[in-house]
Amino acid sequence: MKHIFFALLLTPFILHAQSDPQATPAAKQLHQRLYKLMQRGIMFGHQDDMAYGVGWKYEHGRSDVRSVCGDGPAVYGWDLGHLELGRSHNLDSVPFDSLRSYIRAVYESGGINTLSWHGNNPATGGSAWDTSLAVTAVLPGGGSNATYNAWLDKLADFMLSLKAGDGTLIPVIFRPFHEHTGSWFWWGQHQCTSMEFRTLWQYTVNYLQIQKHVHNLLFAYSAADFNNEKDYLERWPGDDFVDVIGFDLYQQGSAANYQRLLQERLHVLQEVAAAHGMIPALTETGLERIPQATWWTQTLLPILQHYKLSYVLVWRNGHPDHYYAPYPGQASAEDFKKFHANEHTLFLEEAKSIKDKAESPQPVLKEAESKKLKAESPHPKAKS
Repeated sequence: MKHIFFALLLTPFILHAQSDPQATPAAKQLHQRLYKLMQRGIMFGHQDDMAYGVGWKYEHGRSDVRSVCGDGPAVYGWDLGHLELGRSHNLDSVPFDSLRSYIRAVYESGGINTLSWHGNNPATGGSAWDTSLAVTAVLPGGGSNATYNAWLDKLADFMLSLKAGDGTLIPVIFRPFHEHTGSWFWWGQHQCTSMEFRTLWQYTVNYLQIQKHVHNLLFAYSAADFNNEKDYLERWPGDDFVDVIGFDLYQQGSAANYQRLLQERLHVLQEVAAAHGMIPALTETGLERIPQATWWTQTLLPILQHYKLSYVLVWRNGHPDHYYAPYPGQASAEDFKKFHANEHTLFLEEAKSIKDKAESPQPVLKEAESKKLKAESPHPKAKS
């Protein structure tokens, strides 16, 4: 069975047109780079890697991942929660001014940035985990539409402030409304209909691209639980509104059960990626506190190595009892070094050494009619 998965994986697919027809040159380059690096291995990512770790906070140049293996992640995850409120720090207490600096440092070092958004409930003012109904209120004609638009304005200002030393607008992978097939966020499965979710997604993309002229984003669609391709695509906003696809899956029981679920869902993800021309990734995963000394090479890697993925990202090292990457002396640290050295994984040094040569871009599928709609109106109706 593994050989079947691997054979399917190696079948090249046609990369779909980028979600933003006016994407900046750097954003276009990132889209192509994700595809090219995927042919060489799976990039390793870590949430908030540069901001803090187990036993330290905001120390310049420090990283638990680098301290263990001598190399940084190739992908760095960050979160924008509380940006919409005008706060100076995000929901994990990272200053937004520092976040800009981290994103710039990652980009200039050859790494890749991905941003999630645990935005508050716009209808109630509660947290992202306040599951009071809000999606219908956010959409045009709803009582919270003006509030949501103001939040998107703040989001746009932040995205447009991400500039490298040479003035280049830094491209990032933006992953809004993640884990939408679960029901623990206000945008979750039980909090809105499929049509409402698709409309919310399209409205958000169009507002940022057309109203605010934000063109340095790749959009990532990231599910939670699903059983098959139909489940995964049940709230799909359309091929012209997504660039990266993935899902979040953590080990919460036995390693065997985690491996089974991971394999089943990666198989579905692979099929969707090929059918729709999307970049596939394991957008969140991990085992809290990593008590299994060989988890990296005996649990995670045996499944990953049979799939062609852009990246795999583990969650943050927030506290001594809440971390997902090893630190020096941690039980899995030695095994992580083997994971780093494996031919199937890419960390920062190797990822940035794979130069983006002046090659012809990958062929893309023609843009669908939704792009025509986007040109005519900033808020086209959601497709069924």
